[in-house]
Order: sequence, then C-alpha cells, then structure tokens
Amino acid sequence: MTRYLLRRSLFLAVSLVLASIVLFALLRLLPGDPANALTAVGASPEQIAAARSSIGSDKPLPEQFTHWLGQLASGDLGSSFISALPVGPEVVSRLDLTIPLTLAAFVLAVLIALPAGFVAAYKRHTWYGGLLSGVSQLGIAIPVFWLGMILIAVFALNAGWLPAGGFPLDGWSLPGEAIRSLVLPVVTIALVMSASLIRYVRSATLDVLGSDYLRTARSLGSSFGQAMWRHGLRNASVPVVSVLGIELASTLLGAVVVESVFALPGLGSMLVTGIAQHDYPVVQGVLFVSTLAVLLIGFLADLVQRIVDPRLRGSLSGGLR
Repeated sequence: MTRYLLRRSLFLAVSLVLASIVLFALLRLLPGDPANALTAVGASPEQIAAARSSIGSDKPLPEQFTHWLGQLASGDLGSSFISALPVGPEVVSRLDLTIPLTLAAFVLAVLIALPAGFVAAYKRHTWYGGLLSGVSQLGIAIPVFWLGMILIAVFALNAGWLPAGGFPLDGWSLPGEAIRSLVLPVVTIALVMSASLIRYVRSATLDVLGSDYLRTARSLGSSFGQAMWRHGLRNASVPVVSVLGIELASTLLGAVVVESVFALPGLGSMLVTGIAQHDYPVVQGVLFVSTLAVLLIGFLADLVQRIVDPRLRGSLSGGLR
C-alpha cells in the first residue's frame, strides 16, 4: 500500500510539473502583450517598455518560468497584472461557488445515470430501454452551453420560474437565493454529464448480465436481486468508478464554461476576464488549480478502483500491473 501510494504520488507530482510547463508555454504563445492592458491607447514605446518592466514580461522566458515555479513552491499564485491583488485568495473565494456547483451537478448526474443505465441494459429489448439509450446518445452530442441557453429561454425568460443568471451579492448568506441561482446551471451540467455516464453504466451492466458467475449464482438458488447485489454490483462498479473520476473532472471543467453562460462569479468568469486582459498570473492560477484538481480526482479514482477490485489489490502493495 505504501509503495503504491509513493509511486502514484510521484507520478502525480511529475504530471503536475509537466502540466505547468505546458501551461506556461501555451500562454506565452498567445498573441498580444499583457503590458498593453496597462497602458493607454497610443502609448509611447517608453511607456510600454516601462509597463513590461513593471510586470516582468521583458525578462527571458526561462527566468519568468523559474520565478513562477518558485512562487508555486511557496504556495503563492502571484499577483494580478491588472489589479495587483494576490491571485490565490481570489481563486479560493471563487471556489466557494465553483465547488458547490460541480459537486451538486455530479451528484445529480450520478442519481440520474445509475438507474437509467441499469434500466437501459436490463430492459434493452423494450421500447423504453431503447428510448433511454437513444436519449443518452443524443445527450452526448449536445454542447453544454447550448443546453444552458435553451434552459434559460424556457424556464427563466418564458416561464419566469428561475433567474436567468447571476449570483446574490451576499453569496451564501442568502442560501435560498443562492440555491435558486444555481438550479439551472446544475441541471445543465448534470443532464449533459449523465448522458455519457448512462452509456458506461449500461455497458458495465450488460457485461454483468451476460457473465457466467451471475448465471451460476442464479442456478444455485439466488434471486436476480440477490445475485446482482452479491456478485454483480462490485464487478460492475469497477469500470464505472474509473469513469466517475473522469466525469467528475469533466464536470469541474464544464462548470467553468457554464459559469460564463449563466454569468456566475466563479472560476469561469475569472478565467475569461484574465484571458481577455492577458493577465498571465490570473490565467495561470485558475488553470493550475483546475489541473491540480483534475489530477487529484484521477489519483483518488485510481485508488478507489484498486480498493473495489480484488484483482488490483496486488498493486496496492507494490505489485506490478
């Protein structure tokens, strides 16, 4: 167990460093200079040079990258070029909205996908089993931002049941208003996510339904429910757990997009503003935190999968896989 955790943690650290290098390089390939956001239109070359010197964009790229890594090592995400405020506390404050949005959408998607995926597999020869499969295929093809706009038009603009966007200025101090403002974003993400998750649950269930061990359990006198609970559930959960980790990471990234559609002051709006202003510390901070979250989710999903599946427990003790 200890050897596996150490090896997996080392892989996590290396992945984070590589992601940081790619993130830093890609941002510097974007056209435009962040110093332009600090100077007025028609600024002289001397003024632009002074702005570049003040934010350090005139330094060689290796020196800029080394400085950024040093900040990350000390837990500092840097300061915004535009506002000069620390990026770290701002990211943390935005997570107060992004994390509840992500978790609520993930839980709702799982609650929809698990029973729907099972029914789609178990009743695959019925019209409603086929309908569930068809709807899930259609849901995979729908862009999350397009579905968000449809829900806004139907339930906010036409019906007037829910707000079209925004978040209370007092945040979670007004829980009722805060929850109402997140209903449509949560449903938007959950519907798109559950569509793909239904396919995985259906596939895993079909593998179990056609397995020899389930037929053997039934032949020994177990009911279908007992056989599924004792033998099928764990086997079906192994591939689903891995997919759930991927889907949770996708939910986090999807939340960033949906926040822009619903004008929510989370990481999404912070990222869009940072990109528009070429505010490298803000963009780097948001993307670094998002990347770290995705890698941690993958790490935890991998660990849970090995705990659930007895065949992989040898890798927990350091065995080869």
